[in-house]
Amino acid sequence: MTTLHDQIQMLHAELTNYTLSRRERAQIERELTLARAKFAAKCQDDEAPA
Repeated sequence: MTTLHDQIQMLHAELTNYTLSRRERAQIERELTLARAKFAAKCQDDEAPA
């Protein structure tokens, strides 16, 4: 199972590909932004006092 951290790392790696079209790059950047937001929300939930 791919974790959010793994997904973020894979998206970063995809962005280093020089053959991406503008649409592909924009799509990856949107996915990366969403994954980062989910990761941040998950981290905040884990740190919330009980």
